[in-house]
Amino acid sequence: MCSHLNNNSLAGQIPPELSQIFTLLHLLLDNNNLSGYLPPEFSNLPDLRILQLDNNDFSGSVIPASYRNFSRLVKLSLRNCGLQGAVPDLSRIPSLTYLDLSRNHLAGPIPENKLSENMTTIDLSDNQLKGSIPGSFSDLPSLQTLSLKNNFLTGPVPTNIWQNMSFSTGARLKLDLRNNSFSSIQGHLNPPVNVTLRLEGNPVCKNANLLNVNLFCGSEPGEDKMLTNFNDSIANCPIQACPTDNFYEYVPASPLPCFCAAPLRIGYRLKSPSFSYFPPYIQPLEVYLTSSLKLSRYQLSIDTYSWEKGPRLRMYLKLFPSINVNHSSTFNVSEVQRIKHLYTSWTFPGSALFGPYELLNFTLLGPYADMKFENENQGISKGILVAVAVGGVACAVAMSVIITILITRRYTGNRHAMSRKCLSTKVSMRLGGVKYFTFKEMALATDNFNSSNQVGQGGYGKVYKGTLPDKTVVAIKRAEEGSLQGQKEFFTEIKLLSRLHHRNLVSLVGYCDEEGEQMLVYEFLPNGTLRDWLSAKSKRSLNFGMRLRIALGSAKGILYLHTEAHPPVFHRDIKASNILLDSKLNAKVADFGLSRLAPALEDEGAVPDHVSTVVRGTPGYLDPEYFLTHKLTDRSDVYSLGVVFLEMLTGMRPISHGRNIVREVNMAHQSGMMMSIIDGRMGCYPSECIERFAGLALSCCHNKPEKRPSMLDVVKQLEYILTMIPETESVSSDSVSSYPNSGKLLSPASSSASYVSTLNVSGSDLISGVIPSIKPR
Repeated sequence: MCSHLNNNSLAGQIPPELSQIFTLLHLLLDNNNLSGYLPPEFSNLPDLRILQLDNNDFSGSVIPASYRNFSRLVKLSLRNCGLQGAVPDLSRIPSLTYLDLSRNHLAGPIPENKLSENMTTIDLSDNQLKGSIPGSFSDLPSLQTLSLKNNFLTGPVPTNIWQNMSFSTGARLKLDLRNNSFSSIQGHLNPPVNVTLRLEGNPVCKNANLLNVNLFCGSEPGEDKMLTNFNDSIANCPIQACPTDNFYEYVPASPLPCFCAAPLRIGYRLKSPSFSYFPPYIQPLEVYLTSSLKLSRYQLSIDTYSWEKGPRLRMYLKLFPSINVNHSSTFNVSEVQRIKHLYTSWTFPGSALFGPYELLNFTLLGPYADMKFENENQGISKGILVAVAVGGVACAVAMSVIITILITRRYTGNRHAMSRKCLSTKVSMRLGGVKYFTFKEMALATDNFNSSNQVGQGGYGKVYKGTLPDKTVVAIKRAEEGSLQGQKEFFTEIKLLSRLHHRNLVSLVGYCDEEGEQMLVYEFLPNGTLRDWLSAKSKRSLNFGMRLRIALGSAKGILYLHTEAHPPVFHRDIKASNILLDSKLNAKVADFGLSRLAPALEDEGAVPDHVSTVVRGTPGYLDPEYFLTHKLTDRSDVYSLGVVFLEMLTGMRPISHGRNIVREVNMAHQSGMMMSIIDGRMGCYPSECIERFAGLALSCCHNKPEKRPSMLDVVKQLEYILTMIPETESVSSDSVSSYPNSGKLLSPASSSASYVSTLNVSGSDLISGVIPSIKPR
């Protein structure tokens, strides 16, 4: 049994009861909004092969020690889950092949115990790991990828990692050690061509006396992402004898030379393979597919393949008819129907190595284009009858709804403008995978859009708090007449929003496109916007640690848009009022109405170049370079987020009485007056932390985009600053006085860092100089 519940909006704790489904083979819950803890009971599942929980929020949770007791697990992927604690010892899992624990908060050393010899992928990047590379990593003969980048690892780089490997089967090793503290090389730095080694950002790269080190300290050249025409045994066949314009071609591996036939073309994707480099596994996959389809090996040709986000492996296959007595060059109807049924009915045998699959397309071209399948014809006839019946019921329901709405509107006196009535004549489209709401459901949820339920208003329209029949509380954004989009544009936006799943992004619940209305339904965030909390009128306050966590959550949400969303997205309107807070004060970035799709990603996930666009956004948050050149880049979002950071530091608005917050904070920083403009409601904080945060905010707001940090760098710096403050400083606002009467500098004996109150610094205590025009709060 397989449970594929990924790429949804599931929230809350993973039910431990899933561990009672003893036949479970694959558990895919990645790209949801799950929280809580990782159920330790999962290790009791006797046949579980794949556990994939990437991109959820198990903040504060650790990887259960019981997970080392998995008996048949092949793939464990917990990337970007907010996990803490140590990397567990997984050496007792005999079949483990793929391990991804990247983008978490794991700390401590990497366990020394030897992992399974079947291991192909180890990704521990973007954590807080210390110590050296375990010697046991040099005894993994099948290793393809070892990524340890963006940690705090030290010691020498052991070259015996690749010296004990055999590359005779076309294998490859990608070793990524960037941005650590490796200072030397252990052995000779002369890896074979099958090894890709990256050392940028390590002290060893500054060692001019080390031979060849410069070869591994630059950017990696682009890699081929597509492989075509694996077989070239048909190179000498006459072209004229097999006309390609009639959808025929030579069978590449045919035992009969130059056998010409018409293939079936199939789009196929492996959703969770247990390897990261495909060539060594091409032959095993061919055996797996042909045996499952009851075909001979020569009948299958893998035409092209490419890796996608996930990681998932997309490929296009060609299936050729067998060479029989009649030398038929096409499949007959029954064969085509049999093969199609095997793919569409998910009857392939399970494979721990290749994981679950999905059929992307089954294209019938050329001699197969007009094939009629007997059962399908009957199904079509029945389908037509069912469609007619459903259509009749739908018309009756629609008429009832229309009459009800007309009566309701007449009774309440609420009438739509003529433009909305014109739009209501359009037939509403439906999008798969996104919940559709009727206008009546929206009206009932908001008490007919009662003003008492209005919780916000922006350029798009009004936002209402609504309660669905199942008691789910939602935020309903109702477009005003001047903000209505064309139906195509509206559905393009919904498709974009429905693909975005991250714990630091506001989740789309559904939409309404009826009665000339356009509404988007989001999860409801009870604590409002960050701007509300920073306002001088707010009765609630955030201490420094809480502000830092909100900054980190916001940065992680935007980093996901830039590097993990498919396709990548530039937000274009990041501001404090578009950062919402849930019941635990976790930050969620909202309002993608101005978002633009980014260009295709380059190697290593870097967002290339820019998008040319008409300038839109909010004054005070706009990147000056974007305003002048109309070139929107990922660094434009970095600038806007930097302005938000300055708001969090000072409590001020981006533009106030003609003063710009970036210019004013820069003046205060340069004149040594920084402490005089810090928000007085943050309580006490480590002085070094406030300096680092201020420096980061100003670097984000640099006039030149190339001088700004990337969003990944922003996340890493915020995570580092958070490690410098005690945990108690960032848990709850209840323990922090909104307006302390006095502050004092804590002695070094009190803490490892100096703390300072936001109210004990005056202009006279600081170096004299230019007095900034922003007044201290």
